[in-house]
Amino acid sequence: MTGIDVRKTVLEEINNVAPEVDLATVDPAADLREAIDIDSMDFLNLVTALHRRTSVEIPETDYPKLVTISGMIAYLEAKLG
Repeated sequence: MTGIDVRKTVLEEINNVAPEVDLATVDPAADLREAIDIDSMDFLNLVTALHRRTSVEIPETDYPKLVTISGMIAYLEAKLG
């Protein structure tokens, strides 16, 4: 999976969780839970979807690394690297 594929996957899954949000307006460094107004259950669903799509195990201790779009992409790229 290339970096472009990882970014596309992350954005698709965020869109699945919050389809009403225009992701082009979201700062990649912003905390997603605040930027797109998702709750902890939506965040968990997002992490689960990313695991399903990438087969990357994401332990709960790593969740703080996934609070931004750029963080999610970097985390997945590193794990898939």
